[in-house]
Amino acid sequence: MTPLFTAMLYSLIGGITIPIGGVLARVEHIHPRWLQRELRHSVLAFGAGALLAAVALVLVPEGIAALTPTLATLAFGCGGLVFFAFRRWLPQHGGAGAMLVAMVLDFVPEALAMGAMFTSHAATALLLAVMIALQNLPESFNAFREIRQGSGMKSARILAFFALVSLLGPLSAWVGFTFLAASPALLGGIMLFAAGGILYLIFQDIAPKVPLENDWAPPLGVVLGFMLGLLGQMVI
Repeated sequence: MTPLFTAMLYSLIGGITIPIGGVLARVEHIHPRWLQRELRHSVLAFGAGALLAAVALVLVPEGIAALTPTLATLAFGCGGLVFFAFRRWLPQHGGAGAMLVAMVLDFVPEALAMGAMFTSHAATALLLAVMIALQNLPESFNAFREIRQGSGMKSARILAFFALVSLLGPLSAWVGFTFLAASPALLGGIMLFAAGGILYLIFQDIAPKVPLENDWAPPLGVVLGFMLGLLGQMVI
């Protein structure tokens, strides 16, 4: 296999858990009811932890390595401001997809980076693909629930859409391999822009939905999600 085809295949592995997470989210009526509620909040917390790990351990460190402090700050700040504006626009147009947007903001830049790094660090690309897949699983689970409850869209349509979203991985890997490997500053700017947007969405939409009164599992879910990212970063 050519390096480009391998990079795209790895990114497909990273994205395949998006529709899988949606399929798992279709399971309803877990008994007893407190367990269903606890599980949903814990998975949401785990996804928030994984997103926070992606920001702290992948997107920001990799992004700032290629940019001056001024450009890095501008890219990060612009990401937060753009998604602040997006989040204000979304409810006015019947949207309910903050978790989906956060997942895509995580998935696409990491797939871009994986494609770009494949030219010089091919040995670590498969590990990165596995970490992306593990991050996408809880994020897509939460995104499926959010979209179905907020929009009333049928499950089959959401799953079909998630399958299309997973194809952004190979496309992003191709772009990263073909165009961004020689433009580390542009790739760094994209990663920091995404990091700013993710951070805004975590604290605006995702974290406020996590707490349960007198329950301990959701906060531990955040810790476990971040721990997953930390382990993956140290292994890579």
